[in-house]
Parts: sequence; C-alpha cells; structure tokens
Amino acid sequence: MNEPRKRITQRIRLEPAQERQLVDIQRRSFLRAGLTVGAMSMLTGCNLQDGDQVDKVLWAMSRWNDRVQAWLFNGQKLAPTYSKAQLTNPFPFNAFYPEYNVPELDLSDYQLAVSGLVRDKQPWTLEALRKLPQRTDITRLICIEGWSAIGQWGGVPLKTFLEYIGADTTARFVGFKCADRYYSSLDMPTALHPQTLLALDFGEVALPPDYGYPLRVRVPTKLGFKNPKHIVEIFVSNENPGGYWEDQGYNWFSGI
Repeated sequence: MNEPRKRITQRIRLEPAQERQLVDIQRRSFLRAGLTVGAMSMLTGCNLQDGDQVDKVLWAMSRWNDRVQAWLFNGQKLAPTYSKAQLTNPFPFNAFYPEYNVPELDLSDYQLAVSGLVRDKQPWTLEALRKLPQRTDITRLICIEGWSAIGQWGGVPLKTFLEYIGADTTARFVGFKCADRYYSSLDMPTALHPQTLLALDFGEVALPPDYGYPLRVRVPTKLGFKNPKHIVEIFVSNENPGGYWEDQGYNWFSGI
C-alpha cells in the first residue's frame, strides 16, 4: 500500500501586527472571491479601496446567505452514503497545521466538558460516551479547498448526546472547543440532524490522532471545516460562537 506523501513546510514567525494584517487580507480576499457579478454590482456605490466599507457590505451579504441556507436546510434529508468498496484509502489529512503538530492528549484522564444551556453539566469520559447508542455511516467529506474523500465514521449521534445532557434544543447554536485551539459551531437544526455524529471511530478502529482523536464532530451536511477535531468542550448557546475560519471570512452556515 502506498504511504501518503507528507508535505514538508517551513513556518515563518510573524509579529502579532503582521498576523492581524495577513488575516484581514485573507478574509477580504475570500469574501470578494465569493461574490458573483450581480453581487459586485451592489458595491458600485462603495469605494472598493475602502476596506471597512466593503467589509460591512460583504459581511451583510454573508449573513443573508446564512439565513437563506438555514431556511432551505431540511433536517430530515440524509446525506448520500456509500459502500465500503468506495472508501478513500488513504484518507487525506487536513488541518490548519502540518501533521507533526497534531495535538497529543492523555486519554487516561480525558473528559469532555459540557456547558451553556444544558441541565447536566457533568463532564463525560470516553467510556461513558461509548455506552450511549451508536451509529455508523460511510459519507463523503467535502473540503472547501476543492477535494473530497469518503470515510467510515462511527459514534454517538449528537442529537442523542444533547438529549442525555438535557440541552435546550430551542436554543440556536451548539459550539465546540478543541485541543488544537480550533473552534467551530453549528445551528441547532444541523446539530439535531440524524447523521451529525460525535465520532469516536474511523473505519473499524478508534479515531487515530490525524483524524481527530479522541473525539470529533462529523457533519456530512456541511463543508469540511465545520467538522472540528480533538473536541474538549461542547456548549449550547443563543449567541453565535463563530468559528476559527468563520471569523476570518468563511461563510458560517456552509451547507452542502
């Protein structure tokens, strides 16, 4: 079997002010790239060199796009599933850092924290999570970068977990904090979708480090960056928690 080719990268350390400037440039470039010709016509009254003015229009359009996608979302429509013969092997690694920076967690004392609008805020061990009803799906992960891959994921339906902790499912958002400083969030209807999983397994084994151990969120109705890995906390809120990439300009809803 061919081993996946690893990319060797060299990091250049930037000053905080330089990092903020780079993020601003990336965010504006991403948002502008997402505009259609018709949408650009809405900016004809703006000075396109005025970054703040353009940003306001772009963010307003992105929020409008979120509302439209949320309105169109069908919480009972299942994402396509596949056979084991269609699995992608090897499954690609993807993160905002290279493989050698995958976080190391001590699984012997791992606990999943729970907070926000829930009745029971006791932390959960992996053993306790595995005692809950489980589901396995073979689904396609679609990355915003343009590639996709089919994998088998097993774990606890997020809806089941939210029911066990007494979450207020009339709240608007479920947020996730990760061991690698990543963070993301879902709208409640997506969180309650039957295929949205707290994934504990990849293939026939426990999640490997590269794919999010010990716990990741698998959301086959969303783009890949809405599938956070190395989860250490779940919370329920009526305030949008945003996300690592969402706060840099990626569309928040990002449904497929």
